[in-house]
Amino acid sequence: MDIRTEYVSVSVNDRTSMRLYAAHPAATPKRGLLVMQEAFGVNAHIRDITERFAREGYLAVAPELFHRTGAGFEGRYDNFPSAMVHMKELRDPAMQADILAAFDWLRENGIGDHSPIAAVGFCMGGRAAFLTALAVPVNCAVSFYGGGIAPNPNNPGLLNRVDELHSPVLLFWGGRDKHIGPEQTGAVAEALRKARKTYVNVEFSDADHAFFCDARSSYDPVAAAQAWPLTLAFLNVHTSGRAQGISARS
Repeated sequence: MDIRTEYVSVSVNDRTSMRLYAAHPAATPKRGLLVMQEAFGVNAHIRDITERFAREGYLAVAPELFHRTGAGFEGRYDNFPSAMVHMKELRDPAMQADILAAFDWLRENGIGDHSPIAAVGFCMGGRAAFLTALAVPVNCAVSFYGGGIAPNPNNPGLLNRVDELHSPVLLFWGGRDKHIGPEQTGAVAEALRKARKTYVNVEFSDADHAFFCDARSSYDPVAAAQAWPLTLAFLNVHTSGRAQGISARS
């Protein structure tokens, strides 16, 4: 499917300006998608994913969440300290404002008030996708190896806000991920279970952190090949009205 891409600038409610990478499907879009970046910015990998979703019919946008400290930042995968400079300055209230600005842009540029919008994110963006499902009226969210959803030494996490979760979430983890261990992934699942939230929890036992990124040494083509259709199925169910129909028949 042919697509069209562009960078657009949006105003955030804290009077900052943020750039979005937008990928438009060939046909008139009926669904929108927020694509949340890794710690390495809206780089070639995140742009490629955004375009892949556009080819599936989504109007997809990737907001540059580091715009306050490093507009246009694209870090190298072998230089994580350069990303940490920006990550340590990122705060949830500011990120929520960014997410809302991107969500509003989708509403104003092809995704009407009654059309579904979802979120997907990777690594740092996996946490941002979970935050989106807390703060913005998306239909569902997909988190790939989202560090910082559960508390860790560097982040208080989001589980203290789990009661605010208003949409289904799909969570992907790597069983060999040394950054997000079983105590954290288990804490996320337990909090969602106790709060009686709708979620799907998937662990690929042989996969490492960032298994979906084909630009990194931790890329796992087997896990990635399985995660992609699962992601599309989850998004399709929750953005097409099928979930309500299935529920009504059950």
